[in-house]
Amino acid sequence: MSSRRCLPTLVPAAWVVSAFVAIAQLAPPAPPTLDLAKWEPEIRAFEQADRTSPPAPGGILFTGSSSVRLWTTLRDDFRGLPVLNRGFGGSQIREVTGFADRIVIPYRPRLIVFYCGSNDIVAGRAVPDVVEDLRGFVATVHAKLPKSRVIFIANAPNPARWHLKDAWIDLNARIKAYTGTDPRLTFVDIWPAMLDASGQPRPELFVEDRLHMNAQGYAIWTRVLRPVVEREFKSAGTEVPAPH
Repeated sequence: MSSRRCLPTLVPAAWVVSAFVAIAQLAPPAPPTLDLAKWEPEIRAFEQADRTSPPAPGGILFTGSSSVRLWTTLRDDFRGLPVLNRGFGGSQIREVTGFADRIVIPYRPRLIVFYCGSNDIVAGRAVPDVVEDLRGFVATVHAKLPKSRVIFIANAPNPARWHLKDAWIDLNARIKAYTGTDPRLTFVDIWPAMLDASGQPRPELFVEDRLHMNAQGYAIWTRVLRPVVEREFKSAGTEVPAPH
């Protein structure tokens, strides 16, 4: 009897490639890597300003993306309240979280007013992921400052990105639901005040790029936000949050 050796079955290379492609298609895409280094000049400028004129702890911190950064009348609009502006970019939520130890936690704010999330959607981030990013920001803050309160400003409508309105509506609804789970969190909806009678963004509220607000737009934000900010700051008490 002749002996026979068992030879391994050869799988065609094309099948192997097809299998890897199928697996790659089923796997969720990895989140894009953030380039925090691009914001370093702005963050360092904040730190230099803090060394030159240290802000008093326990105030009201406004932070987030360009709509906060460009709010040049913030101190006048909230006259009588200890507000500090630390908006930067075009930033995304994860980027603000990435710099929280440098531009949020050191101020030990009793109240944080946060506007961010729109750029995340533009960058292709899915709405549920943006909400998780927001949870991550809150967890980062409350891990060090558990008594700090946070106001979330709804992602605002604007003519330039109106094609994304369905994602914004979904995101705002989810954020509002999330804030209902924690008495330290508050959601402020600025949409109704920024839409006209036909439900479209009011063009007179924006500068030429149709994305960022002019003085009229910020006047609306002030009118809607200030009563909530005053209420929440009072509710925060007089004790300056102590970092854990």
